[in-house]
Amino acid sequence: MQRISEDIDVAVPIGVAYGQWTQFETFPQFMDGVERVVQLSDTMLDWTATIGGQTRHWRARIVEQEPETRIAWQSLEGARNDGAVTFEALGPERTHISLDLDVEPAGRLEATGTALGFVSRRVKGDLERFKAFIEARHEPTGAWRGRIEHRRTR
Repeated sequence: MQRISEDIDVAVPIGVAYGQWTQFETFPQFMDGVERVVQLSDTMLDWTATIGGQTRHWRARIVEQEPETRIAWQSLEGARNDGAVTFEALGPERTHISLDLDVEPAGRLEATGTALGFVSRRVKGDLERFKAFIEARHEPTGAWRGRIEHRRTR
């Protein structure tokens, strides 16, 4: 498993940045390779993405969610992808977002791509596209303010 960490500052209030991040089904609009995210319940997400030219599918559970602070998830089946995103207010109109991913490449090609930094660059690009998306809108497409207490499934 490899850890990837990227962060970015966005020129919107923390509530706007966090609110948009809770709208998982919009991720294909700014995440490269993400074809579809279906939110099955408050805690369950079904993902489809193209990684290294291969279509990958996985199901993830949100294991922790604290409004305007943190969202953490674990993959349950399919491509291994665990992580967390945190939000920190830098002022009334600026938010710092940190994204940490633990990914497990499937096969030699994905392992090589990960080792060469392709996944890290993709994540950095995703954050830059999120920044452009939310700064252009300056309001989220929706928001979920529910809380999910930390729980481990493995």
